[in-house]
Amino acid sequence: MPDQTDAANLSPDAAKSIALAREAYERARTEIAKTIVGQDEVVDQALTAIFCRGHAVIVGVPGLAKTLLISTLAKTLSLGFSRIQFTPDLMPSDITGTEVIEEDKATGSRELRFVKGPIFANIVLADEINRTPPKTQAALLEAMQERQVTIGGIQNRLPDPFFVLATQNPIEQEGTYPLPEAQLDRFLFQILIHYPDAAQEAEVVRRSGSLDQATPQAVLTGDDIRAVHEVIRATPIADHVLNYALRLVRSTRVDQPMDNGAERPKMVADYVAWGAGPRASEYIVLAAKARAALTGSTHVTPDHVREMAKPVLRHRILRNFNAEADRVTADMIVDALLEETPVDGTSAQERRQLNKVIG
Repeated sequence: MPDQTDAANLSPDAAKSIALAREAYERARTEIAKTIVGQDEVVDQALTAIFCRGHAVIVGVPGLAKTLLISTLAKTLSLGFSRIQFTPDLMPSDITGTEVIEEDKATGSRELRFVKGPIFANIVLADEINRTPPKTQAALLEAMQERQVTIGGIQNRLPDPFFVLATQNPIEQEGTYPLPEAQLDRFLFQILIHYPDAAQEAEVVRRSGSLDQATPQAVLTGDDIRAVHEVIRATPIADHVLNYALRLVRSTRVDQPMDNGAERPKMVADYVAWGAGPRASEYIVLAAKARAALTGSTHVTPDHVREMAKPVLRHRILRNFNAEADRVTADMIVDALLEETPVDGTSAQERRQLNKVIG
């Protein structure tokens, strides 16, 4: 929902930049809708990750079009795309590439030549990333964080922009290798995809049986993404909104005292073993800026922070045994966190005293 409260204070260039960012966002959504039915929240979060130039992991049961969503997203961008099907026998060199001996037939001399792997693309679909051993999963670490691959001591830069969009199946855990927390933390978002409703599923069946299959067209380029990213970075955020985002993240750290004597939400105290780190603070602010800019808002509000809290925090909150036993999910913990964390920074005790005075 566009926020016009301070539009008069924007320079013409800033207002134009926000309008262009929103236009790019809407163009991409329109093209994706030609193939993907519903899943508006999933599409919004995937596009937000792209415009933030971050990585995302999409979690959902088979048949929910996770792979189709990512490949469709890639088709809307004039960028290089590759798909890696992760399997138990996949080796790191199958992803990054390898050195081969090449012989010059004219001179008979031999030399090593580096053959690039599928990771050398702008958008990399890491399909079922939890089905390959940790050694191969780790091959993505340097690429995701440093945006480069080191082979034989030589650093090979990856294309710019570069995104890893991974998929996971949450119901089949036999023979899988859960991603370690260090690698999960490098994903900007963890996006959950759920079953469609009855009307949406009927439309999926109707489209799949039709001869007239819509094909999304490329509507954005790498330059467009870089331009939108600059707009997102420049989107202003007030100190009280920034502090609210920080309180949300810091409240998850059960081993750290709460700021200003505030009370930790009971759900967090009872069910969290390890909370989110500083990277979560960076990402939740960046995502809130993106949400503001892409919806035409002139500044970041607490509502933008709340909208981005779940995809940023759900994979960074390590639940304890009690949570597993009571079937408490990370999203339930974030819901409690949002409900009990005040925007203005007052502690629970101060709020009770204020309510007594008002009452």
